Parts: sequence; C-alpha cells; structure tokens
Amino acid sequence: MLKFKKFLFRILFLFLILAPLLYFNHFYDHFYVYITGNIIREVITQQWHIIAINIMLFMAFMIPLSYRRKADWKEYGLVSAFFISLFIEMYGIPLTILFISNYFSNANSNLPNSLIGFNVLGVNLGMDIGMTYGAFLIIVGMCLIITGWITLYKNVKKKGLVINGIYSYSRHPQYLGFILITIGWFIAWPTILTLIFVPILIYKYIRVCKKEENEISTTFSGYKKYREKVPFLF
Repeated sequence: MLKFKKFLFRILFLFLILAPLLYFNHFYDHFYVYITGNIIREVITQQWHIIAINIMLFMAFMIPLSYRRKADWKEYGLVSAFFISLFIEMYGIPLTILFISNYFSNANSNLPNSLIGFNVLGVNLGMDIGMTYGAFLIIVGMCLIITGWITLYKNVKKKGLVINGIYSYSRHPQYLGFILITIGWFIAWPTILTLIFVPILIYKYIRVCKKEENEISTTFSGYKKYREKVPFLF
C-alpha cells in the first residue's frame, strides 16, 4: 500500500510539472509578454505595504527548515535577496521589465486574459493562466513545508531521525517545497531576474540537501536503508 502511495505521489508531481504542455499557447503568450517587457502596461507599482507583507510571509517559511538540521542563516541570504528583489519588482519598481520594454515593446502584442481577479488591501490584482499555475505550485510548496514542519514538531521529543509521515515519501519535502515555490514564482513572473535566480536557488537547495544527508549519515545508522526506500525529492 505504501509503495502504491509513493507511486501515486510521483505521478501527481509529474502531472503537475507537465500540465502547462496542455495549454502551451496560453503559457507562450504569458512568457512572451513578461520576457519582452510588454506586461509593463499592466504592472502594479508603488505598493510598498504589499511588498512588505509578501517578504515577511515567504521569509517565515524558512524558519521550519531549522528543525531537522541546525540552521545556518548564511545559506538563506540568497533566498532572502530573491524574495526581496522579486516583490520590489512585482509591486514596487519593475526595473527589469521597464528596461526590457525599451527594446522589445510592441503595442500590438496581446496581453493574456485574466482568469482570476481579486482585491488585496485596496490593490486590485489579476492572474492569467501562467500566474494561476505558478500560484498553484507555490501553494503546493507551502503545503509541503508546513506538513514537514508539523511532522517534525510532532516527533521533536523522539530520538533519531524523523522518517515517518511526509518524510516517508520524500527525504527532503521542505526543500522540495521551496523548489516548487521558486519555480512557481518564475512561472508567475518570468523576467530576467527570476530566470537568473531560480536555477541558482535550485542548485543551492540540492547542495544543502546533500550536505544535510552527509551530516545525517554519520550519526544515524539506519539512514542507508532509509535512502534506499525513500526518493531524494519525489
């Protein structure tokens, strides 16, 4: 039964990753208007309270990562820089998009239609299919991080490594969650900034995972068997 659940877990993740292929044209339009800077016509600016709220929210998700391994906050400096620069560009001063639009601006380009519209603290926000899909990845990533934190918290008094719950499906569910969050933000807001940051962050997360495993394998005798049964990420 557990093997079937793990198989289903992987299938769902693969479907999640490959889902944009079903709406290729919509995603192409989404990426085109952002990468070329044409989205500048609809960009929200000077909303510093929205920037502050988003930065605090996503920075808070790094706290649970310290429960399985002693936190080294120097490792999170790049992550912090990513979120700060991302939200300043999204809701403050979109410098990258403004710069690109000077070279690739096309008044005849079609902006993607919004699927969802809502108001946050007096600011009207709209999400096209790319942003909606990116938001879904972000929510899944958040759920993985929260589930990992809850699992670790419930087992905080037990000795040894936590390998039950979500950790029986993935050896690093919280880092997987952060990878999904960064990919989600790239899809939702595909600019030169996110194009540069995201591969670096994914590489950093994988490197930290391997570093953590090297540390754990020296103190946890059953880790080898655990590695054979549970996938690295999914």
